[in-house]
Amino acid sequence: MKNTFFLIALLCATLTIGQDKRVPLDTTVTTSNSVLIKGKRIPYNAQTGTQPVYDANGIAKATLFYTYYYRTDVTNREKRPLIMSFNGGPGSASVWMHIAYTGPKILKIDDEGNPIQPYGIKDNPYSILDEADIVFVNPVNTAYSRPIVAPKEKVDKKYFFGINADAKYLADWLNVFVTRNNRWNSPKYIIGESYGGTRVMQLAHELQSNQWMYLNGVIMVSPADYQLLRTQSSEDYAINFPYFTAAAWYHKMLPPALQQKDLLEILPEAEQFSINQLLPALAKGGYIGETEKNTVAEKMAYYSGIKKEVILKHNLEVPNRYFWKELLRETSGKTIGRLDSRYLGIDRRETGTSPDYSPELVSWLHSFTPAINYYIQNVLNFKTDVKYNMFGSVRPWDFSNNNARENLRKVMAQNPYLNVLVQSGYYDGATTYSAAKYTMGKIDPSGKLKNRLSFKGYRSGHMMYLRKEDLEKANDDLREFIKSSSKNIGPAKY
Repeated sequence: MKNTFFLIALLCATLTIGQDKRVPLDTTVTTSNSVLIKGKRIPYNAQTGTQPVYDANGIAKATLFYTYYYRTDVTNREKRPLIMSFNGGPGSASVWMHIAYTGPKILKIDDEGNPIQPYGIKDNPYSILDEADIVFVNPVNTAYSRPIVAPKEKVDKKYFFGINADAKYLADWLNVFVTRNNRWNSPKYIIGESYGGTRVMQLAHELQSNQWMYLNGVIMVSPADYQLLRTQSSEDYAINFPYFTAAAWYHKMLPPALQQKDLLEILPEAEQFSINQLLPALAKGGYIGETEKNTVAEKMAYYSGIKKEVILKHNLEVPNRYFWKELLRETSGKTIGRLDSRYLGIDRRETGTSPDYSPELVSWLHSFTPAINYYIQNVLNFKTDVKYNMFGSVRPWDFSNNNARENLRKVMAQNPYLNVLVQSGYYDGATTYSAAKYTMGKIDPSGKLKNRLSFKGYRSGHMMYLRKEDLEKANDDLREFIKSSSKNIGPAKY
């Protein structure tokens, strides 16, 4: 590999950065490499470093760590799409999609996503880098991104940690990044995973309304919609229910009539039941009749693999976390994963209402943490003693004034070029695939924009790309979405 280094360090003498002077304010390291994608060798540069977040007075409030991959054999970058990538949390580094999904390097894991030793990385033969350039951005307190505070002062948490504040400062940062890298004429996309789904809905509005940056696409991967998620409302319980069917099918806990069918044959049944029967029943609360309550409980048991008696004791309101504990309680006694229910855990006791831990998350941290630390320092050549925050402190997070759904609708209505793609894994029990579909309908209650909203599902969990088969399929779906939404369709009008 041929490496070239370009290092710029603008250090502020009177400031410290997140209480740590080891983090430079404005730095770039560039390395050159290539990757074989779809049988073709793609040369690229990786620009890694930190770029300041400026306030309205031009004062640096933070510095964000990023990695920008751009193909080097491109003659006309104006036609080259740019993907701006975020993860979620809130408080999660942009590591997951970076070295497991869309980037040119991915983890050394088995075909189902489990850790293997020795740890490390390898080329990603399915990366979308053949079709688009990508920048992975780490919000404040994730990875090496840190706030800037003067001596004896505290971090201005309200400036960074909230649905609206987060989108505002990230939009400001992206404006500077796009300007510095001369990408204003490129087709532009934002992609967010988990909380990143809410982030990119709001960010699309902030970019278009206050930065006048118009996008071609918004991509939500396993999106978390906080107008539904963990609200413990009738909608919350009902809309998540089809996930129970998917997880039970995977673990062979459904009745033979369902178990012998393919997953995609039975999920539409569960979806129809959840909307047409379960939701109206839950909406009645204690006024539901005993006959209807028993009929619905029987159907829930049929589609979920857990007992009718347990469901009735919950008054039909079965929390996801109870399901993770209950599904295999009387067979193997193991729990199933929250973010990916293919994973199994072992609790101290089989009794209880929720698992002791999330087996899928500890598995992922097992393989991601050594890989990203090795990759940044040894391949991207960004040298630092600062801790790489897989998860950083961002509490308290301000969830108030959450208009992300409506704001995405507005920018879609105002921008005829803007399309939306949602990708979800059927075995994700945290941000379920059925909730993602529901959110799509709520974004566009008129139905007039639905031809610009598309959904893709996969036989895996929250990070569906950890399964090799879905890594290829999901990248192909992204590639097709980018191609179709970046082509010239004529004037932007209705």
